[in-house]
Amino acid sequence: MAESTQLQQAQLATILGPDPAPFETLISHLMASANEQRSQAELLFNLCKQTDPDSLSLKLAHLLQFSPAQEARAMSAILLRKQLTRDDSYLWPRLSPTTQSSLKSILLSCIQREEVKSISKKLCDTISELASGILPDNGWPELLPFMFQCVSSDSPKLQEAAFLIFAQLSQYIGDSLVPFIKELHTVFLHCLSSSTNSDVKIAALNAVINFIQCLTSSGDRDRFQDLLPAMMRTLMESLNNGNEATAQEALELFIELAGTEPRFLRRQIVEVVGSMLQVAEAESLEEGTRHLAIEFVITLAEARERAPGMMRKLPQFISRLFAILMKMVLDIEDDPSWHTAETEDEDAGESGNYSVGQECLDRLAISLGGNTIVPVASEQLPAYLAAPEWQKHHAALIALAQIAEGCSKVMIKNLEQVVAMVLNSFQDPHPRVRWAAINAIGQLSTDLGPDLQVQYHQRVLPALAAAMDDFQNPRVQAHAASAVLNFSENCTPDILTPYLDGIVSKLLVLLQNGKQMVQEGALTALASVADSSQEHFQKYYDAVMPYLKAILVNATDKSNRMLRAKSMECISLVGMAVGKEKFRDDAKQVMEVLMSLQGSQMEADDPTTSYMLQAWARLCKCLGQDFLPYMSVVMPPLLQSAQLKPDVTITSADDNSDIDESDDESMETITLGDKRIGIKTSVLEEKATACNMLCCYADELKEGFFPWIDQVAPTLVPLLKFYFHEEVRKAAVSAMPELLLSAKLAIEKGLAQGRNETYIKQLSDYIVPALVEALHKEPDTEICANILDAINECIQISGPLLDESQVRSIVEEIKQVITASSSRKRERAERTQAEDFDDEERELIKEENEQEEEVFDQVGEILGTLIKTFKASFLPFFDELSTYLTPMWGKDKTPEERRIAICIFDDVAEQCREAALKYYDTFLPFLLEACNDESPDVRQAAVYGLGVCAEFGGSVIKPLIRVALSRLNVVIQHPNALQPDNIMAYDNAVSALGKICQYHRDSIDAPQVIPAWLNCLPIKGDVIEAKVVHDQLCSMVERSDSDLLGPNNQNLSKIVQVFAEVLCAGKELATEQTASRMINLLRQLQQTLPPQTLASTWSSLQPQQQLALQSILSS
Repeated sequence: MAESTQLQQAQLATILGPDPAPFETLISHLMASANEQRSQAELLFNLCKQTDPDSLSLKLAHLLQFSPAQEARAMSAILLRKQLTRDDSYLWPRLSPTTQSSLKSILLSCIQREEVKSISKKLCDTISELASGILPDNGWPELLPFMFQCVSSDSPKLQEAAFLIFAQLSQYIGDSLVPFIKELHTVFLHCLSSSTNSDVKIAALNAVINFIQCLTSSGDRDRFQDLLPAMMRTLMESLNNGNEATAQEALELFIELAGTEPRFLRRQIVEVVGSMLQVAEAESLEEGTRHLAIEFVITLAEARERAPGMMRKLPQFISRLFAILMKMVLDIEDDPSWHTAETEDEDAGESGNYSVGQECLDRLAISLGGNTIVPVASEQLPAYLAAPEWQKHHAALIALAQIAEGCSKVMIKNLEQVVAMVLNSFQDPHPRVRWAAINAIGQLSTDLGPDLQVQYHQRVLPALAAAMDDFQNPRVQAHAASAVLNFSENCTPDILTPYLDGIVSKLLVLLQNGKQMVQEGALTALASVADSSQEHFQKYYDAVMPYLKAILVNATDKSNRMLRAKSMECISLVGMAVGKEKFRDDAKQVMEVLMSLQGSQMEADDPTTSYMLQAWARLCKCLGQDFLPYMSVVMPPLLQSAQLKPDVTITSADDNSDIDESDDESMETITLGDKRIGIKTSVLEEKATACNMLCCYADELKEGFFPWIDQVAPTLVPLLKFYFHEEVRKAAVSAMPELLLSAKLAIEKGLAQGRNETYIKQLSDYIVPALVEALHKEPDTEICANILDAINECIQISGPLLDESQVRSIVEEIKQVITASSSRKRERAERTQAEDFDDEERELIKEENEQEEEVFDQVGEILGTLIKTFKASFLPFFDELSTYLTPMWGKDKTPEERRIAICIFDDVAEQCREAALKYYDTFLPFLLEACNDESPDVRQAAVYGLGVCAEFGGSVIKPLIRVALSRLNVVIQHPNALQPDNIMAYDNAVSALGKICQYHRDSIDAPQVIPAWLNCLPIKGDVIEAKVVHDQLCSMVERSDSDLLGPNNQNLSKIVQVFAEVLCAGKELATEQTASRMINLLRQLQQTLPPQTLASTWSSLQPQQQLALQSILSS
C-alpha cells in the first residue's frame, strides 16, 4: 500500500513540477476516449486537487493562457469552471489569496487575448461562475469596471464577451447588478441602436432580456420600455439580412421574455405582436423561424397568471393568427401509405407545419377560451368547407376538433351548427376528409359530452355505424370504431342500448378484418361499449366472447402484440360488464392463458405487460374473493413494475448537444433550475398502472390482501413523494387507507397469521407520518386534497392508535394547508386587479377556487374525525387552530368555508359536551347569525349546531333560547322552506326545535310551541334527523305528553297521520325499534279510543295510507 502511495506522490510531483509536458499529457488523457486511460487520469487529477489545489489551478490557468492547442485551452476553461462551481468540489476557499488574485487577472487577460469564439464563450462561463460566488461579497471589485470598459471598447469580440457575462450574472446574481441599472440601460440602448455587428447585438439582447427578468419592481422594468423598439429592430434586421440563425436565437429570447415578463411587452403589444405575425406570414422565411414567431404569440396568450386577458384585447391579431394556423394545417399530402393502412402511421403525408398548426390551435383555444375563438372560427371555417380542395375541408374539421377543448362551453351553446358541419362531411368524396370528420366527432364526444350524446345520439351513432362499412378505406373503418369508443365513454346505458344490436354486429365483422388496425379499433370499441352498457351487454356475450378468446390464443406473433394486448383489455371489461355468473367459465380459461404469458420472457417495449396488469385487476374486481388463488401469480411481476426506477437522464440546461434526441416521443423533459431532466415516459406509465392496480387489489380483496401488505407498503410509501409522475403519487395516496383497512379487517376476522393489534399500530406509525410529510411537500392542489382525504380515512381506521406527536404533526400540517390556501386565494384576488382582467379570467379563477374548496372540505372532515376520535383531549389542539378557523366565519369568506367552520364547532359541541361549554360565548353569536345565511348549506350547519347546543348547553344556552326560537322560526316559516335546496336546512331546524322542546321546556311557551313543532312533522329530507325526531315524538306520545296531545286530545289525528306517513315510508324515516313502538301505540289507540273519535281519525288519512296501516296493524 505504502509503495503505491509513494508512486502516486512521485507522479504528482512530476505533473505539478516545472516541466509543463506531464501536465499537458494528463489533460489530454482526461479527454481520451479510452475508458481505462481516462479514469486513471481522473484519479490523478483528483489527487492533485486534494493535495495541492494552488498548483493545480495555476497550471490550468497557464494552459489557458499559453497552450497552442485549442482542445487544451477549451478543456482548461471547462475544468476551471468545474473547480469554481459552488458544489462539493468547490476549490476557491482552499486557494491562497495570491493564487486567487492571479486567477482573477489571468481570466480577464485571457478574455482579451483569446481569438477562438467557442473558447471565448467557455471563458465567459468560467468568469460568470466564479463571479456569481464572490461578486456579491465584493470579492472581485475589478470585474464590473472591466466589463463596462469592454462594452464601450471598439472590439466586437470584447463587447460580445461582456454581454455574455452580463446575461449570466443577471441569471445568477441579478441583485448585484441592479445598482448599476442606469449605466446598464445606457450601454444596452447604445449597443442595440448603433452596433453593426449581429453577434454583439444578439449578446446584448440576451443580456437585456435576462436583466429585465431579474428586476423585481415594475418601475425598474418600465425604465427599459424604450429599449423594446431597438430590441425588435435587432430581430427584424437579422431577418432582412437573411441571417436566420441569428434571428432564431433572438426569437427564442423573446419567447422566454413573453413567458416570464409578458407585462413588459404590454404597452407596445400592438407593434410587437404585429411584427411577429408578419414574420409568421412571410412565406420566404424558413419554417423554423416562422414557427418560433408563432410560439412567441401563443406564449403571450398562455401567460395567464402574469398578464391575464391581455391578448384577448387584440381581436384583429387573433383573427390573423388563426388564419396563419389554418394555412399551416393545409400543408398535407395524399400519401399512398395512408390508404393502404398497413401501419399505424396515422400522420402519413402530414408536414412539420401541419403538426405545429394543429398543436397551436389547441393551445390558442385553451388559453383564450371560446368567447374569443368561436367567433373567429365561425368567420373563417365556412370558406374552407365551401372550397373545392379536399385539403381545405380536412383543415376545417381538424381545426374544429383542436379548438373543442378550449371552447367547449361556447360550442355546447351552438351544438346544432357544430354537429351539422361535421356530419355533412361524413359523405365527402375524399376518404381523408371522412376520416377527419370521424376524428372530429370523436374529439367532440370527449370535449362536448355528455350534451352531445344526449342531444344528437340519433344522428351521430348511425353515421358512425355507416362509416364502419367503408371497406375500401380500412383507416376510416378503424377510426369510426375508435369514435364509438369516445362517444360511449361519455354515455349512459339508456342512450346506448337501442343501438347495441347494430353496433355490436358491425364490430364483430370488423374483428374478422384482415387489417390489424381495424381489428384493434373494433376491440377497443367493443370494450368501451360493454363498459358503458354494463348488464345490457349480456345478450351479446355468447356471440362476442369466442372471437375475443380466439384472438387472445392465436395472436402470438410479434407483429400482433398490440392486438393480443387489446383483446385482454376487451375480455376483462366485457367480463366486468356482464358479471361473475355469466363470465365464470370463460374466466378460468382466460386466466390460464394470462398465467402462461406471465411466465414467458417479454421484450422491454412489449405493451402486453401494462395491459396484462390492468386485465388481472379487472378480473379480480369481477370475481371478488374467488380471485385469491391467482394472487401468487399476479403479485410478483406487479410489484416489480411498481418498483421500476424511472429512466432518467440529467444534462445541464444550457447544453444543446442532446436536444436533437429529445424529439423522441417516449422521452419527456422537464427543466429544474439549471438541469434538464429527460424521463422515459413508458416506464412511468407502467409504474403508474402498477401502483393503481395494487390499490385496486387492496380495495377489492380487503382482508384477502393481508399477506401482501409487508411487500406493498414499503413499495408504495416512498412513492408518495414520486414527483416525476402525478398518477404514481395519486395511486400511492389512495392505497394507504386501503392497506390499513385490510390489516384491521384481517386481524378482526382472525385471518392475520397470528398477528395482533400491535401490527396495525406499526403499520399506522409507518403510513400516517409518511402521508403528513408528503402533504407538506405536495405541489399540486388536487393531490393535497387527496392526501388530506387519505389521512382522514386512516384516522377513522386506526385513530385511537395515534400518539400525541402524530396528532400534533397533523395539526401543524393543517395550519400550513390553511395558510397556503389563503395565500393562493390572495394571489388570485390580485390577478383580478390586472389591467386586462375580463369575464373569461373570472371563470378560470372561479374554477381554481373550487379546487381550493375541496382542500377546505377535507380539512373540515379531518378535524371532525380527530374530534370524534379524541373528544375533549383534542381541545388543546382545537385552541391552537382557532386563530386559523375563526376567520373562516367571516362574511368575506365563501359559503363553503363558513359551512366548514360551523361544522367544526358543531362537532366540538357534540363530541366534547361539558368540555366545550367554554366556547359557547365565542361561537354562539356566529351560529345564531348563520341560521339566516343566504346559503342553505350554511343554514343547515348552523341550525344543526343550535340543536346540539340546546341538547348539551344546559344553563349556558338558557338566556339565548328566545333568540334561538325566533331564528329557527324564520327558517321553518320561509315560503320556500320545502324546496329541494332548502329542505335539509328545514329538517334540521325542526329537529333543533324538538331539542329545545325536550331540554328547555321551562323557557318556552310549551302549549303553543310543541303543537307548532308537531305540525312540521313528519320530516323526510334528512333521514338521519328524521329518525331522531320521530323517535322523540314516539316517546312523547308514550308518556301522554299533555302539551303534545293538546286540550281534549285534539292533536291525536295529526299524530296518527304522522305515524301513518312514517310507517308507510318503510325503513327510511324511523328505526325498526321506533316503528314497532309506533305500531304498538296505534294498536293501543284502536282499543282505547271512543269509536267516533277513531272513525274521524281514520278518515283524515288518504285511502292508500288507510289500507297500508290496516295491513301493518293486522300482521
